[in-house]
Amino acid sequence: MAIPILICDDSLVSRKMVQKSLPPGWEVDITLAKNGQEGLEKIRDGLGEVVFLDLTMPVMDGFQLLEAMKTENLKAFVFVISADIQPEARSRVLGLGAMDFIKKPINAQKLETTLKNFGLL
Repeated sequence: MAIPILICDDSLVSRKMVQKSLPPGWEVDITLAKNGQEGLEKIRDGLGEVVFLDLTMPVMDGFQLLEAMKTENLKAFVFVISADIQPEARSRVLGLGAMDFIKKPINAQKLETTLKNFGLL
């Protein structure tokens, strides 16, 4: 059974890079969102069991999305993918329920290792 994956990033290039970095043969159904508000709606609809989330987006940013998920008790494996690698940002997203923080640009091998570490592969 395919896992519903949500890639939430305002950059088309970044969304495509995440898609191309997913492990080959991993059975997934991919949904895309351009901002946190779209992402939240998709998660509410059950389209984001695993979420790859950017932090800096218009309308609703990644921090706000994580806060909304926590408030609404929405469960998902959230992996933040961001160029903002400041310790404060990492600590904040992990405190809001993200599983891990992956630095942009995404590295396919690092992503695969991370997914394996969380039992998703």
